[in-house]
Amino acid sequence: MKILIIDDEPFILKLLHRQLVSLTDQEVVPCESAHAALAELAADAAQISLIFCDLQMPQMDGIEFVRQLVALNYDKGLVLISGEDTRTLETAKRLALAHKLQLLGTIHKPATREQLQQMLERGANICTPAPPRAVGKIYSAEDLRQAIAAGHLENYYQPKVELATGKVFGVETLVRWRHPEDGLVFPDQFITLAEEHGLIDDLTRVVLTAALAQTRQWLDAGLDLKVAVNASMDNFNDVEFPDFIARTAKKAGVPLTSLILEITESRLMQDPLSALDIIIRLRLKRIRLSIDDFGTGHSSMAQLRDLPFDELKVDRSFVHGAWHNDAIRAIFEASLNMARQLGMKTVAEGPEDREDWDFLKASGCDLAQGYFIAKPMPGSEVLGWIAAWEYRRQELIDG
Repeated sequence: MKILIIDDEPFILKLLHRQLVSLTDQEVVPCESAHAALAELAADAAQISLIFCDLQMPQMDGIEFVRQLVALNYDKGLVLISGEDTRTLETAKRLALAHKLQLLGTIHKPATREQLQQMLERGANICTPAPPRAVGKIYSAEDLRQAIAAGHLENYYQPKVELATGKVFGVETLVRWRHPEDGLVFPDQFITLAEEHGLIDDLTRVVLTAALAQTRQWLDAGLDLKVAVNASMDNFNDVEFPDFIARTAKKAGVPLTSLILEITESRLMQDPLSALDIIIRLRLKRIRLSIDDFGTGHSSMAQLRDLPFDELKVDRSFVHGAWHNDAIRAIFEASLNMARQLGMKTVAEGPEDREDWDFLKASGCDLAQGYFIAKPMPGSEVLGWIAAWEYRRQELIDG
């Protein structure tokens, strides 16, 4: 396997080459331009496991090179390196992630041996086979309608923990489509489809019913968790929605106080008066309301002003890396301060490493949910995960 380094500065290229050769047994190939790297890819793409690419280069810069990687369907590791300012590097990072590239991270020049070692370790991890997942396929509304009717939707659950104590607070319910041919289909491939074709009510009701049934099983096992279920703004066009939730919870034997509805305004309210009517009725039934992905899309301060939320979830784009990024940290801290003044509980989405955890713990944020804690899992695995988490929790709290 080969590692490519792309940098037009001979000294930097030579330095990176020496550092990487000392850290890995893989062949390290220096490229003085993006065109030279594309030639290597054209000759032997299957053998290239990792690319370190500078942003500022003549003829073809790093952003143009990223575009070429997308066109080539490159699916191995990528690291962006630059001497540009932090915000430019972060913007390039977001672009690469938006293109669905396997971005392992960014490094501000000069790269240290420790940073390079970390990227190599991350690169090794992505070689581990993941469960089959359908990617890129476009499904029809009829495909989804049949999947809902056939019971092909499955709930996965991602834990939320208290940052101060490490105790498990609850879980967020995340739906998956178990396609008989394509494997696991993730919600980014069908939620918008459901909203656009009038299927979101049926989908939400299936997810909610299964989540409440799972909550009852946990209660019977002595586990009292707050269970969050995502709701689309389109669900709030149905005035019967609060009564459906109350009936379903009663049938499952679950108190409404165990339920949290996470609301993401991915689409503008079609009928604001109806939505306000429903949201207030949910609140009167003591169902907790959470504003999800705060700071993105239409999730904004106007919602905080107009709707009686109990919880604010700070989007992962303002969490991961906040410990070393001034711009991200400023937005994160402003969100926390505003939530505190409004008497809301705060949840940080997306901590991915120990640095994120330590920063969040010191910030005074209430809860955290992300891959550093746990990935989403079937309901049957939650009890086992909690047992394992107890061994890890004390070390994280003691620091």
